[in-house]
Amino acid sequence: MINILITAGPTREHLDDVRFLSNGSSGRMGCALAAAALAAGHATTLVLGPVEVTPPAGATVLPVVSALEMQAAATAAFAACDLCIAAAAVADWRPAVRAPGKPPRPAGPMTLDLVPNPDIVAGLAAQKGHRIVFGFALESAAAGMAAAIERGRDKLRRKQLDAVVVNLHDSIGAEAAEFVLCFPDGRTQALPRLDKRAVAERIVAAGVQLCRARAS
Repeated sequence: MINILITAGPTREHLDDVRFLSNGSSGRMGCALAAAALAAGHATTLVLGPVEVTPPAGATVLPVVSALEMQAAATAAFAACDLCIAAAAVADWRPAVRAPGKPPRPAGPMTLDLVPNPDIVAGLAAQKGHRIVFGFALESAAAGMAAAIERGRDKLRRKQLDAVVVNLHDSIGAEAAEFVLCFPDGRTQALPRLDKRAVAERIVAAGVQLCRARAS
């Protein structure tokens, strides 16, 4: 048994107490990963953004809302994990200032000042030591999978990941999708269009295999 940390779902970056910036991530992939990890007998911690999907029973669920909350929860849980799979769709930006309450709608155009959110998976990978860290690369479907894989490989190098899972943006909210696992040595493992639970089982198995290889 190993300890697996998974981040999942979107983050919400509040402009005020009602309005927020976010994305369409459903959290299904992350919850499928957690279910697969549990079914394989591994201790599983799930850092989960605001979603409607029910997380699997048996996982230690750490609910979060914003990127900064997700970073804090993931960083704290990372110390005890052997494998981290960062499947969350973290908002790239957050408002520079959060207004209290619900300000009235302005009569004319409004300018919104945004600041970048932290790159959570890169921050974890920078301190990984013996741990294995997988990231996800969600890319535009318009460019096609070949171009998506190239961008995924760039992310793999820049963020010092042990693997990156490439998928296209039309997988958001879908029950099934096509994924490609890319590794630092140039290998790729195509995961043909399957339901997310079947894909999750293969991703978890690949991560566990790397953990055991590094420990041997």
